[in-house]
Amino acid sequence: MVREARYEDLKSVLELYLFLHDEEIPEHDEHLEKMWRQILDDPNHHLIVNEVDGRVVSSCDCLIIPNLSRSVRPHAFIENVVTHIDFRKKGYAGECLAYAKEIAERENCYKMLLATGSKNPDTLRFYENAGYNCKDKTAFVQWLNV
Repeated sequence: MVREARYEDLKSVLELYLFLHDEEIPEHDEHLEKMWRQILDDPNHHLIVNEVDGRVVSSCDCLIIPNLSRSVRPHAFIENVVTHIDFRKKGYAGECLAYAKEIAERENCYKMLLATGSKNPDTLRFYENAGYNCKDKTAFVQWLNV
């Protein structure tokens, strides 16, 4: 079942992120709690999860970004697409992306952007099959040290 994350999903989402890029689950402290509440309370931040038999197995973030160009239409940014290793290649991430597209269409977005750090051809093909392309835009990243 694809849905937006709820408060009680925090632990499951953090465990899922271990398959994305995190090496450990962050300490459940005041900062984490504040960030989690901020994500859940932000009407432009949609943390989408796919639940199978009560277990969160896949997820992505869909951020709706207000915009003054393109006839004052927002755009959507997709990030943190991840599926638990035991549940890959079963369509769960694709269902999350389809749900994100529904949100973007409902919000009258003129485009969706997706960022990935993966160079894996299978992963890139998955995104292309989901309707994304890597020809129209060039993305750059600048990492910031804290």
